[in-house]
Amino acid sequence: MRRRVRTLIGTIGILAFVIVYAPVAMALADSRIAEAPALVQTLLYSLLGIAWIFPLMPVIKWMERPDR
Repeated sequence: MRRRVRTLIGTIGILAFVIVYAPVAMALADSRIAEAPALVQTLLYSLLGIAWIFPLMPVIKWMERPDR
């Protein structure tokens, strides 16, 4: 598969993941994190803001792989 096609498929996959992840993270933040102390809120919001990238790293590496 050519890099251009992998990039297109990967981009669509990343967008689909973020479209699902964002509302789940917002619901979690609204229901649980809002009641926590300020320091805990800061840490959890930071974690939620960064956590989406870890499941997507294999997709990004696959997308950026050079052609044969």
